[in-house]
Amino acid sequence: MNVLTISKIKDGTVIDHIPSGKALEVLRILGIRRGSRERVSMAMNVESKKMKRKDIVKVEGKFISEEELNRISLIAPDATINIIENFEIRRKFRVRIPERVEGLLRCPNGNCISNDGKEPVTSAFRIEKSENLVFAVCMYCGKKIYEIEEYLV
Repeated sequence: MNVLTISKIKDGTVIDHIPSGKALEVLRILGIRRGSRERVSMAMNVESKKMKRKDIVKVEGKFISEEELNRISLIAPDATINIIENFEIRRKFRVRIPERVEGLLRCPNGNCISNDGKEPVTSAFRIEKSENLVFAVCMYCGKKIYEIEEYLV
């Protein structure tokens, strides 16, 4: 039997059930880049009974914000979050897709008022889920975004 082993973290966050191939985008959302000081464990394309293949991210010493949770939910709507304290799971929950987000996405419509630097407008999107597909609809021009990670700001 093959076993995947990733060491436990003392304090921090574990993000599980990330769609296969999206772990690097989750790290970007968390602000973890080359030169970052956080201790990170990442597994990509691991077997999963629930998803067939998934990614997992563990970040020592990082407790994610509400904004980060909202961003993660847009690209990993079935992700589970484990908050770890002193090597124990203190809280476990699924991400919740917000009904609306402001300032998190850029509208792909170049003529949208939210892209006009002269207007005091913050981008706003209604988030919709249809079966396994999550997409965003611009509240100003109605443009739909299906590849959400490409438009995260």
